[in-house]
Amino acid sequence: MVYGNIKNDSGTVNAPIARHPVDRKKMAVTPKNSKNALTHYKVIMEYDGFTHLGLRLETGRTHQIRVHMSHLGHALLGDEVYASTKTLFEKQHAPLFDGQILHAKRLILTHPRTGERMTFECPLPSNFEKLIELLNKQYE
Repeated sequence: MVYGNIKNDSGTVNAPIARHPVDRKKMAVTPKNSKNALTHYKVIMEYDGFTHLGLRLETGRTHQIRVHMSHLGHALLGDEVYASTKTLFEKQHAPLFDGQILHAKRLILTHPRTGERMTFECPLPSNFEKLIELLNKQYE
């Protein structure tokens, strides 16, 4: 879940990532000493001031999703490192925000020894479900 409403219903962020030049705890999109990073996104649902996205990574850089979404101007809700501020909604529903609102619904990996393709799936955490329920009530 990200701040704001994204202009395009889907797209790709192809932007290299490296350690932030000033804040060593962060990563950043920068051409200097960076590694290629590719993230595909698709809008699942738009709300008033927020967007629920589906993301697919082609690379696996440190903080890749957080950095790429912030780079687009749509930081993750609850991200205290890459988001610049908290909304009134976040403040009103603080118990729902235990870190950034980011969840890996499905991971597909290749086993390093056997080469077997492995898929892992996990339902949304209860706080995510509650957040979506609250946002959906805006449209009732």
